[in-house]
Amino acid sequence: MAFLENLAFVFVAGFITALATGVGALPFFFFDSISDRRNVILWGLASGIMLSASVFGLVEEGLAEGTPLELLTGMGAGVLLVVVAHHVLLDSDIDPHEYEEADFKKLVLILGILTVHSFPEGIAIGVSFADIGLEGGTQIFGVVIPLLGIFMTIAISIHNIPEGTAISIPLKAMGVPNWKMVWWAVFSSLPQPIGAVIAFTFVRVAREFLPFGFGFAAGAMIYLVLTEFIPEALDTGTELPGGGKRELATGIIIGVIIMIPLAFV
Repeated sequence: MAFLENLAFVFVAGFITALATGVGALPFFFFDSISDRRNVILWGLASGIMLSASVFGLVEEGLAEGTPLELLTGMGAGVLLVVVAHHVLLDSDIDPHEYEEADFKKLVLILGILTVHSFPEGIAIGVSFADIGLEGGTQIFGVVIPLLGIFMTIAISIHNIPEGTAISIPLKAMGVPNWKMVWWAVFSSLPQPIGAVIAFTFVRVAREFLPFGFGFAAGAMIYLVLTEFIPEALDTGTELPGGGKRELATGIIIGVIIMIPLAFV
């Protein structure tokens, strides 16, 4: 019973991060567009938060739980999974324009592709809750929640907001209703609670793989930041003075500052 209760907490944490993606669509209730400058800063903020969460949280916990070799092996596996998955699905890349026009089979394909992008974040949530119910956390509804899990949930939620905005921009251009944009933004992150539950179950059953799990999530997320988030920000800022690099750096610095407390958890 305790395990199922813990599992429910982990699922809720993952679902909160998915809901946060929908927040990225909310500005379009009030504005027709978002400036490139603000968009680049948001991507920088997300990048800074995810890099900090990976280094201050996942990497440090991985080293505390195991050896550097176990951590590095996990990081390598995380990077490899993302690289291989991207190559396998490269020809099936989905544009948000297609969400509204998709039939059931197409939606299944879309969800599969989104899983590749969202699964690492879900794994990060799952492994960060590995110590739920044990000592050393804070009580929420009578359950001891590890501080790392709380920080990781907040970090990934903030990181998901600009992703929701990026998904909503082409949908807005199509004339998709605002609430539908929120739904499609949330839909894009639905694999996160699933990944969280799978990762949590695995590390609780096979505790010796916890350092590997921390490394896996850290490697995958750092790779995604360096190869997707930062390039996306620079691509968005091509028309800005200096190519948007100043705005990107500002966002990254703010993101790192926000997550500094994680280094002391």
